[in-house]
Amino acid sequence: MKTALAIEVTKTSQSKLAQTDFDNLMFGQTISDHMFVADYENGEWTNLRIVPYEPLSLNPANATLHYGQSVFEGMKAYKNDAGEILLFRADANQKRLNASAERMCIPEVPEEIFMEGLYKLLEMDADWIPQKPGYSLYVRPFIFATDDYLGIRPSQKYSFMIFTCPVGHYYAKPVTVKVEQTYTRAAEGGTGYAKAAGNYAASLYPALLAQKQGYDQLLWTDGKTHQNIEESGTMNVMFVVNDTIITAPTHTGTILKGITRESVLILAKEMGYVVEERFMTVSELEKLLQAGKLTEAFGTGTAATIAHIAKININGVDYELPAKGEDAFSNQVLRKLDAIKYGKVTDTHGWIRKV
Repeated sequence: MKTALAIEVTKTSQSKLAQTDFDNLMFGQTISDHMFVADYENGEWTNLRIVPYEPLSLNPANATLHYGQSVFEGMKAYKNDAGEILLFRADANQKRLNASAERMCIPEVPEEIFMEGLYKLLEMDADWIPQKPGYSLYVRPFIFATDDYLGIRPSQKYSFMIFTCPVGHYYAKPVTVKVEQTYTRAAEGGTGYAKAAGNYAASLYPALLAQKQGYDQLLWTDGKTHQNIEESGTMNVMFVVNDTIITAPTHTGTILKGITRESVLILAKEMGYVVEERFMTVSELEKLLQAGKLTEAFGTGTAATIAHIAKININGVDYELPAKGEDAFSNQVLRKLDAIKYGKVTDTHGWIRKV
């Protein structure tokens, strides 16, 4: 893609590439050389630039630090066998970023700025994209308020940035989860559907309590009754009963409209599975586990893609799920997704953008 926008480029004087151990990547800890930046002031996005990745200088009165006006996205770039850069559903991420921004009184980023800034950044840091199975370049676009003002109102200035980091697997093994029936992640009318920074901050304490008890994640329940399973800490969650995939609907506004979630459901229908977008209640889940009728449970998300759930705790009781064979739905759909993302098969859904 040829960049039509005027994007000023400043290359790093010393790349970190040669010092990076691509065989031992901790998720989100190794950052690529450059970042894309745009500033919002006087009603428009200006000063588009790519600069070396570096720390930010913030005024202590920065509005985001006090009032949390910040939204973000997560997506991945891959390389096919020919070394070409492939982006998976970046258009969906761009649209969801703007939906989150609207909820948080943040100005939308035009598609042209988002895409051309992203493409130019990926072209510059193409060598940071791992070219082996299971590895990718994680892409983090985000917007935050930059007013230096302590009054409570929407900021008048913002920064939009994109940086990237090479990553391996998010989870090295199947995860264990606990059904949370005390704390609330999101309520109807709130910001649960938005990728707002504050949503994740509010979930940290309950998640920490679960981790101290030996669980990797929570299965969040609805804020009204704590009876409906909504999502997991970093993922949408799905259950498999016979040939039916059950996952929570997103119409309540309390659940993130996961892009991987949507992709899995589309592929599931093509594979002949029945898809039910409805709430699984805690009691229903408990009965299925007691009867041994829940064949699979797994999370879906950009970071993990598919995260198998090995154990579910309900009301203090641990229920072990059977190990997943190659023919399990979650493994089948993971292989299909990976084949599309790495360019192994023809993309019939229009999900791949070639940089």
